[in-house]
Amino acid sequence: MRRVATVAKVVVLTAWLLITLFPLYWIVVTSLKPKPEIFSVPLKYWPGTVTFEHYADLFSFADFGAYLLNSLMVSLVAAGSVTAIGVLGGYTLARFAFPGRGVLMLAFLVTQMIPLFIALGPLYLLMSDLDLLNRLAGLMLVYVAMLVPFATIIMRGFYERVPVALEEAAQVDGASRLVAMVRVVIPVMLPGIAATFIFAFVQCWNELFLAITFIDSEDAKTIPVAMNSFITQYDIDWGSMAAATVVSVVPTLVLFAAIRRYIVEGLTAGAVKG
Repeated sequence: MRRVATVAKVVVLTAWLLITLFPLYWIVVTSLKPKPEIFSVPLKYWPGTVTFEHYADLFSFADFGAYLLNSLMVSLVAAGSVTAIGVLGGYTLARFAFPGRGVLMLAFLVTQMIPLFIALGPLYLLMSDLDLLNRLAGLMLVYVAMLVPFATIIMRGFYERVPVALEEAAQVDGASRLVAMVRVVIPVMLPGIAATFIFAFVQCWNELFLAITFIDSEDAKTIPVAMNSFITQYDIDWGSMAAATVVSVVPTLVLFAAIRRYIVEGLTAGAVKG
């Protein structure tokens, strides 16, 4: 009976893996097909002739390299800022009792329930008054404001898993609260910090709604905005869109690979009670 259960589990997990990976496989294959083969009937699950014309078009006819750098700059700066603010804010909420702390936490949670488009009008007017439209700095500020509440809540949860006794021991040895936080708590918190950073980075990297609203200049376009331009009134350039999707996935995969150990530890930190 146990053997049957094991076989069934393997079959189900294998099927689920194939279902999960097939869209990625299909995007890669589409990016390698000549244009006539993309719409061929019956479908071809592997290109008859492998071509890199769609990748060449990305960097020759479209300034995709600049869009890639814009997205990297926006995502890294915004995610880094969000993580830094979340580290400080989460520590404050976890370690200090002050009037209104519960209200502040509730306000952070409520902001996550409000549809973003409700604030779009006032936000657009504010960005226009501050001359931040079509500027990457303006997009970074919006992303930071959007993600800080959630990052603070996440970091507070990680801080509450770290025993206060660690800080108290450091303070007994003469360390200030700030030194104890930086030298004792932060190293223990690295998995949580990595998980928060990667969450913020992916959110900024994939975000389209705000970017397409505030960015119209060719010089300031990010990858999602650039990919949206492949959709025209009469046609969709599926080959170029597939190639752009493959290229846009690479930085995220590299980031995941670089800090995968911390991400796994951070995402599973709440699964086991300390």
